[in-house]
This record gives sequence, structure tokens and C-alpha cells, in this order.
Amino acid sequence: MAFDKKILNIIACPVCKGELTYILVEGQSEKELVCKFDRLAYGIKDNIPVLLEDTARELSLEEMESVRK
Repeated sequence: MAFDKKILNIIACPVCKGELTYILVEGQSEKELVCKFDRLAYGIKDNIPVLLEDTARELSLEEMESVRK
């Protein structure tokens, strides 16, 4: 079973309640949900988004540039 992108219509960043973007992590086979406003990336484990602020990864400016493309 793959991650269902339709869920993006009902979930939000737990920090700012903003929109999340589904991306492929550059140089890896992992995918993440990214909040562009907070520059946070949330992992997806077993096709389930892990929307916990404590586990989020802060994105560098370079990573944010690649997300915007």
C-alpha cells in the first residue's frame, strides 16, 4: 500500500496549521511532508505521516530551494 496523497486535503502542519507538501527527499528513496512556512519536514513511516513536532527535521535553505522547484 502506498501513501494516499488525498490525505493532504485534510491534514496540516501541527505547528502552524498550514499546508503540507509531499516530496521525495533528494538523494534518498524516502518521502516526507514539508511545511514551507516553518521549514519543517515530517517523516512517513509505513505510509503513515508522523506529524509530531519533536520528530520533525528542520530544513536548510538549500533544501527549501529544492522544495520550491
